[in-house]
Amino acid sequence: MKIDCFKAYDIRGKLDDELTPKIVYRIGRAYARWLSPTAVVVGGDVRNSSATLKSALTDGLRDEGVHVIDIGLCGTEEIYFATNYFGVDGGIMVTASHNPIDYNGLKLVREHSKPVSSDTGLLDIRKIAEEGIFLTPEDDALGSYKKTSCFDAYVAHLLTYIDDSKLKPLKIVINSGNGGAGKVLDALEPHLPFEFIKIHHEPDGAFPNGIPNPLLLENRYHTTNAIRKHKADFGIAWDGDFDRCFLFDESGEFIEGYYVVGLLAEAFLRKLPNEKIIHDPRLFWNTQAICKDFSGTPVQSKCGHSFMKQAMRKEDAVYGGEMSAHHYFRDFFYCDSGMIPWLLTAELLGVSGKSLSSMVKSRMEKYPCSGEINREIKDVTGKLNDLEIFYNEKAVEVDHFDGLSMIFEGWRFNLRSSNTEPVVRLNVEAITCELMESKTEEILRFL
Repeated sequence: MKIDCFKAYDIRGKLDDELTPKIVYRIGRAYARWLSPTAVVVGGDVRNSSATLKSALTDGLRDEGVHVIDIGLCGTEEIYFATNYFGVDGGIMVTASHNPIDYNGLKLVREHSKPVSSDTGLLDIRKIAEEGIFLTPEDDALGSYKKTSCFDAYVAHLLTYIDDSKLKPLKIVINSGNGGAGKVLDALEPHLPFEFIKIHHEPDGAFPNGIPNPLLLENRYHTTNAIRKHKADFGIAWDGDFDRCFLFDESGEFIEGYYVVGLLAEAFLRKLPNEKIIHDPRLFWNTQAICKDFSGTPVQSKCGHSFMKQAMRKEDAVYGGEMSAHHYFRDFFYCDSGMIPWLLTAELLGVSGKSLSSMVKSRMEKYPCSGEINREIKDVTGKLNDLEIFYNEKAVEVDHFDGLSMIFEGWRFNLRSSNTEPVVRLNVEAITCELMESKTEEILRFL
C-alpha cells in the first residue's frame, strides 16, 4: 500500500483518500515497531474526524503490545507536556492544525518529546506502514488502554513562566477559533488579573466561523473588531491545536510573527545574556540585530517544528521562534507552545508600562517585511533556478539552506516550498518600506 500523507516533519492528508482509519492503524503499528515503546500518550484536536482516527491509532499501538494513555481532547503542546509528565516513551497527536476541514494528520514524538521528522525516523515509519507486514496479535499480548489527565499540572506549569507581581490588570480579546484553546484559557483565568473578552470560544469541529488560521486575512477581522469595540489592551488568536498564537495590538492591528520573535528574544536576553536564540531562514535581520544588541547568539534552523526542536536541543537554546508564530522554549522540553508567548507578552506589558504597538513599532520601521506570501506555481525547481540566475549578479550572498535565500545591498528574500501545502512561500525584508514593497512586487511579477 502506497501512503502519501507523510510530510517533512509530520503526517497530514485528505480524509478518505490520503488518510483513512486503516492507514492510521498501520501508522500506529509502524510507529510502535520502529520505536519499541512500552507506553505512549495519545490525544486529539476538535476536528470531527479526530476521535475515529485516534481510535484506529490506539488499536494499532495496542496490537503491537503498547500501553496507551489517552488524554482526550487537547492541544498539541499538551501531548508534549504529557509525554514528559508521565515519563513515557512517546506521544502522538491527531491534528491537522490549520489545514482545511477535510484534512487531518498526526504529529509524532518519542521520549522527552523529541521530534520524529523525515530525517529522524519518519521515513522509516512510512516504509514499515506501507509494507504492512503485521502479525495478528494474541489477546494476552495486547497493550492496555486507559483515559487519564494531567491537565491541572499542565496549567500549573504554564503559570511558572510569569511573575504574578509583574502583571497588571489588562483587557484582552481571546479568539480560540472554535478550536481547543478555550479550555486552557478558562483554567488560567482565575489565576490572572485579566479581563478576557472571549470570541469563538467553544470547541466546535465544524468550525462555524472558518478554519482557525489567523495567518489568513479573512480570519482576522473578528479579533480586530472585538479589540476596537471593547477598547482592549491587545488581542490573541490561535490555530485549532493552539500550538501557535497570533498577537494583535491595542488598535486591532495584526503583528507579524517575525516581530514577536524579536520581542520574546529581547525579553529572554535581558534576563539571560549570552544565550542562543534559534530563528528560521525566512526573515531574520531584526532577530539577529536584537541578539547583537543584547549579547545573544543567533542560530539559523530550517523551517518546521521538528527541525526547530532539533536545533533547540543541539544548541541548548533558551528560546527559538518562527515567523509563522511557532515559539519554542528550553524549559518546555525545547518544544513549541501557543500559551507561553502571550503570557510572556502580558508580563512585558506590565513591566514596561508601554502599549504593545509601541514595543514593536521601532523594529517594524527599521526592518519592514512583506509578511509571508503564498503562490501556486508550476515547476518550482525550475522557477527557483530561473530566479537565482536573474538576481545572481547583484547578490551579496546566496544560500540554499532552506529554499532559496539571496541577500543584496539593503534587502533580502527567501523563497521556499511549503512542507505542508502545495505552494511556495515568499518573504522579503529591507531597510526601507519602499524598497521592500518594490522588490516584493518585482519578485511576484517574476513568479
